[in-house]
Amino acid sequence: EDGSDPKESHAKPWDAPKQASRKALQLCAQAREALHQALAACGDPVLQALSVVSVEPAPHTGRLLVVLSAPDDAREPVEASVSRAAGFLRTEVAAAISRRHAPDLVFEVL
Repeated sequence: EDGSDPKESHAKPWDAPKQASRKALQLCAQAREALHQALAACGDPVLQALSVVSVEPAPHTGRLLVVLSAPDDAREPVEASVSRAAGFLRTEVAAAISRRHAPDLVFEVL
């Protein structure tokens, strides 16, 4: 016994967590810009006050995790407004990117 974990010696390279590819990062940047513009052009003042912190693949580019920052501590009205506008925001992202299928958007409000 050499003190190492036997699971590590049998680990496969495809079991390791994958880093986002260049194309995935490019898609996230395009989605972030589209969301930034869509939130600024939205008629809801609650949504206009939000800012996009980050957009990341979750766990792949078919679903994107969008992290939003709200200026005040009232999370419930912000989350309700974001859930109402989710379809509109997904449509705006779909128009800004060139892919056959628009990714699902999962929102997290800080």
